[in-house]
Amino acid sequence: MSDAMKPKPTQYMRQTRESYEKLGFEPYQWFEAEDGPEFVRDPKPLSESRLGVISTAGTYVSGQVAFYTKDDTSIRSIPSTTSTEDIRFAHIMENYLVEARQDPCTVFPINALNQLQDEGVVGELADNFFSCMGGIYSRKRVETELIPNLDDAVKREKLDLLLLVPL
Repeated sequence: MSDAMKPKPTQYMRQTRESYEKLGFEPYQWFEAEDGPEFVRDPKPLSESRLGVISTAGTYVSGQVAFYTKDDTSIRSIPSTTSTEDIRFAHIMENYLVEARQDPCTVFPINALNQLQDEGVVGELADNFFSCMGGIYSRKRVETELIPNLDDAVKREKLDLLLLVPL
């Protein structure tokens, strides 16, 4: 394949800044945690673990209310048995969803995870996966609304492992 035909890397940060500017928002401010995440090795093998998912792609199920694209801090619960034909997306960065709408599993890997469960690679999947809007401008609302709601939802699923699938 010639260099001209090779895909070029996405300039995510540049595109995000430009998209927010076009929408009339203040310049996007990237969040940086003061302390790094605390990683803990799970004492159980994956084949005995209960796995959940959080997607930041604005994923929802047909029949649910779509995400409002500006500072929507709500979450959607998506049954892990949902068919990909019923998966929808609403996100402030609509241009990032072209491939997702063609193949929802590119940002919400529900089929692959169900296959891993069927093959015994994963012990079991959570009853519900969760999705939120990844492009929330208000850092305060993320900290005071989104994160506590996601934390509560995830705790109810009694997970051993959690997969974060960012958009």
